Amino acid sequence: MEVQIISRERIKPSSPTPLDLKTHKLCLLDQFRNNVYAPRVLYYPLNQDDLSSAIDIDHIVSKRLQLLKQSLSETLVRFYPLAGKLTNNFSVDCNDEGVYFVEAVAKSLLNELLIQPGPNLINKLFPVDGSQQRGQVAGAHVAKVQVTSFACGGLVICACISHTFGDGTSFSSFMKAWAATARNKTSEEQAIYTCPNYDASSLFLPNEDDLFHQLRAISNVSYTRFFETGRFVTRRFVFDAEAIAELKDKAKSSRVQNPTRIEALSAILSRSIMAVLNKKSSSHRPTLMSHAVNLRTKARPPLSEYLIGNIVWQTNALCTEEEVDLDGLVWLLRESISKFDGDFVKNLQGVGGLLELSEAIKHEAEAYSDAKNRIMFSSWCTFGSYGIDFGWGKPIWVSCVGFDGSILEFSPVVILMDTRFGDGIEAWVSLLEEDMALLEVDKNLLEFATIDPSPLKLAKQQ
Repeated sequence: MEVQIISRERIKPSSPTPLDLKTHKLCLLDQFRNNVYAPRVLYYPLNQDDLSSAIDIDHIVSKRLQLLKQSLSETLVRFYPLAGKLTNNFSVDCNDEGVYFVEAVAKSLLNELLIQPGPNLINKLFPVDGSQQRGQVAGAHVAKVQVTSFACGGLVICACISHTFGDGTSFSSFMKAWAATARNKTSEEQAIYTCPNYDASSLFLPNEDDLFHQLRAISNVSYTRFFETGRFVTRRFVFDAEAIAELKDKAKSSRVQNPTRIEALSAILSRSIMAVLNKKSSSHRPTLMSHAVNLRTKARPPLSEYLIGNIVWQTNALCTEEEVDLDGLVWLLRESISKFDGDFVKNLQGVGGLLELSEAIKHEAEAYSDAKNRIMFSSWCTFGSYGIDFGWGKPIWVSCVGFDGSILEFSPVVILMDTRFGDGIEAWVSLLEEDMALLEVDKNLLEFATIDPSPLKLAKQQ
């Protein structure tokens, strides 16, 4: 698939940001995040009912591109930090320079991509900023967008924000607000989505003293010590509703009588990946199962869904047993997440927040020092991405991006995403190439999952 860049521009807010809002302070939890981008890719086919003898495809695409730019500009008035750039002192310079916006064209049909959309193709839809160096923070765009039009009139929107600025929930609030603005909604829906809450730095007070820098160094070491160097690849393991129901039933126990679908899928994927890693090393290797937990819902009372920032923290469940059933893994996961309760979130707030994090980070480093592997999980299943409608219908598919065999320093990662109708889950699994070759033939896993099915097939299933 050939993708040609047509233009690169900056989409600025439709009205200037007030002087007293020119600096957006990152909160304490943001300060522990690196500047990486986790794109969400939305695929929109052209409805044939939109075509007539008087309106051609090029005209429709042009109008939709203009609508995307104009509505983005209007949305940025409320989401003004996204039009700025990161600085080296844990803040965003809200300078209204604009969102980095790339317009591209693919000469092929959208369905040709969706028949077998491998990472090597999807990655061509990602907005690459040629002026930014890998890992650079100062001067990095907070938000990037690439809109790629196809010969059939289909559009693919790939958007992302820096993880230094916000988490997946923050990003979803922005995308929903952008879509609501494009649809010219003035209802309650529009009012909710266009009122982001920027109180995170007042709740989780930022800190730059010596203890903070020590903890950040410890946290980075804990994160990177599991990295391996090699060719990483990504595959999609898709679980339908029937498979998920069966896995939930198998994962039940007296300790966890109602396992969630996320818990059940995390358990079977962990078991299979651990078996691969143990086989490679010819010995049992204690493994951490790490999950990103949304702290908004753990607070008492819950924090606003529209609170912008990284209101998440990583929980770790250590599996030391060589043979473990699904129900045992589910219990380990449930136990680890239960530690993030209302008291934990409360103690993170105010002047004592750094000390609370200090205890959590040091405990993690000491308690899990014997772990040899780590599997990172992130669930995007509550983000509502399939409801993002800019005025021409909902996306036929939503994806992230993956690895296509590039040599990297990384560790196993699993991203869980809803299928189109919300009853199934796509697990985007990234492993070393040689490890993936073993996972792809794991009969216990393939009993429940299908590898890399066409999104066109999934779109027809209800």
